[in-house]
Amino acid sequence: MTGTRSRNERFYRHRLPVRIAHWLNVLCMFIILLSGLQIFNAHPALYWGHDSDFESPWLSIGAYRDSEGKLEGRAYLGDRHIVTTGFLGVSSNADGEQERRAFPSWLTIPSSRWLAMGRNWHFFFAWILVINAAIYLAWSTFSGHLRDLTPTRTEWRGFGRSIVDHLLLRHPVGDAARRYNILQKLAYLLVIFGLGGLIVITGLCMSPRMDTVMDGIMSLLGGRQSARSLHFIAAVGFVLFVCIHLFEVVVTGLWNNLRSMITGQFDYPVEDDSASKKVEKSHEHS
Repeated sequence: MTGTRSRNERFYRHRLPVRIAHWLNVLCMFIILLSGLQIFNAHPALYWGHDSDFESPWLSIGAYRDSEGKLEGRAYLGDRHIVTTGFLGVSSNADGEQERRAFPSWLTIPSSRWLAMGRNWHFFFAWILVINAAIYLAWSTFSGHLRDLTPTRTEWRGFGRSIVDHLLLRHPVGDAARRYNILQKLAYLLVIFGLGGLIVITGLCMSPRMDTVMDGIMSLLGGRQSARSLHFIAAVGFVLFVCIHLFEVVVTGLWNNLRSMITGQFDYPVEDDSASKKVEKSHEHS
């Protein structure tokens, strides 16, 4: 029988600055997200426009009394709503009693209703994230790592095929497994320069202390309430990216991916055609 067998080879995939930046991002984004939900709970509604009257939110989460007088959690998108009792709007506290709360206590930092502390956590780790990103971008630029994230013409031509392969959970082998594919590159660039830039700019626009500096950008975005809405949307985008990222980490090899982000060492499959070559040689001598 002829054919090829697969074997694994190991190479140094992630350099130390990439690994440090990655794990700092994980810590910062976790705390920023949960403290952000604490801040959102103080006014769980989002609006558009300079002239927002705070009466017509495009998104809101609240608690209402049903026909029997019981509390019912609801999430509104415009005029449409879904019942979210037990998670959004109404959830159980530490004593098992129902309470009005947009996001439950187990999903916020701190878990208690402490807006000032939530803001302190949020702003502190937001600045750590910004500093970490700035250092990472500077290192990526000077080390040439940023070029590794830039799609080539050949990769653009294979864009459609890459989408199909991902949907079918087909993953690259051989030399192709050593490089970022085009979907990875586009996702990372979108998160770094798109969502990352948007969430920083809108975050600054929400601070009254930045009115003088950010006035032009705030006007372009449509006012402070629009900036708050865009900030929320960018945060949702980050969550979606993380969910897809974690899914890919699991389906492509959880331990292998974790090890590569801890030690830098990554195993990738290659085709070993030594068996078929031996068979060919035996045929030549027969």
